[in-house]
Amino acid sequence: MKTIDSLNFQNKRALIRVDFNVPLNDAFEVTDDTRIRAAAPTIKQILEKGGSVILMSHLGRPKDTSAGSATLANEKYSLKHIVSTVSKLTGAEVMFADDCIGTDAFAKSAALKPGQVLLLENLRFYKEEEKGDVAFAEKLSKHGDIYVNDAFGTAHRAHASTAVIAQFFAADAKCFGYVMAGEVASIDKVINGAEAPFTAIVGGAKVSDKILIIEQLMGKANNILIGGGMAFTFVKAMGGTIGKSLCEDDKLELAKELLEKAKAKGVSLYIPTDAVIADNFANDANIKESDINSIPDGWMGLDISNGTIKTYSEVIKNSKTILWNGPMGVFEMSSFENGTKQVALAIAEATKLGAFSLIGGGDSVAAINKYNLASQVSYVSTGGGALLEYIEQGSLPGVRAVEA
Repeated sequence: MKTIDSLNFQNKRALIRVDFNVPLNDAFEVTDDTRIRAAAPTIKQILEKGGSVILMSHLGRPKDTSAGSATLANEKYSLKHIVSTVSKLTGAEVMFADDCIGTDAFAKSAALKPGQVLLLENLRFYKEEEKGDVAFAEKLSKHGDIYVNDAFGTAHRAHASTAVIAQFFAADAKCFGYVMAGEVASIDKVINGAEAPFTAIVGGAKVSDKILIIEQLMGKANNILIGGGMAFTFVKAMGGTIGKSLCEDDKLELAKELLEKAKAKGVSLYIPTDAVIADNFANDANIKESDINSIPDGWMGLDISNGTIKTYSEVIKNSKTILWNGPMGVFEMSSFENGTKQVALAIAEATKLGAFSLIGGGDSVAAINKYNLASQVSYVSTGGGALLEYIEQGSLPGVRAVEA
């Protein structure tokens, strides 16, 4: 894999696709700088190697426009709001161009000197970005001498700046930044080089969202632990009574098929045995524990309970490779967070014992951060959708484009 360490950036302009799609509050201040912080080492390294940097990113989902700059309706999606944060985290003065392919933008990128940084306006102010327009990608390519893709979170999109632009750079003038390289290496380690026992923990609300990943993991994992709302579709498929718990009735046959496939492949597919149930979807609801196969009418399962936690924790602690995608319950509510928290602690404990642990998907990452365990696992992925698609497909458009 070719990274920025392989290329000479002296007196070169590095055009870097970053993922600065960060949350802003009503005062347009960055409320979570994780993605900017993640890209900072790539930016700093290129500057230290004598290059200049042009940053391009999207932010949110602005209304359809081809104006290129922030209209009044799209003001909240302007990347100008993050300039000070990027400057603070990179230690460099950051200039801003209010149109990613405007005359001013090209003048500024052409005049960049080593050590300088330019941030282009939101790529999605042009509808051509998401359409993967070749002409738009070619225009963007004029900003740099070397193309660096460091936006794993968007690598599964065949957009102009992620999958199309790379064709306008020679093979020795395109590479991955540290975020992309770390993500790809970590996923490859789990999917293609996993040390057994390999345990995958898959949670979330719907089986339909995780069908492909469960099927892919069946050919690789020794254990698959199911949690979250999706568990109740499996329970009902096996004849259990689930009260008013979340269930996809049109996926009951699919759940049965997945259970049969796991058995045929010799994969241990674990379904929760007990649950924390409530009479209402609220933190202050009446709560009790129940066998997961006999939840009373009018009650719903919102977390795994002690028996399942004990079983899952033992499996996790005896694993050498761990992939976690999706919470065990409604962990955003304190009454239903214990299952997710205990799984997170078990992963941290297994990592301490020598396991390789990869955390991916927005909710799993949020949980690891909520319990301050990010430093106690092997790798926390920045791209939920990209991670899942990489596992499902074996590669991503943004990865293939750089490797071509």
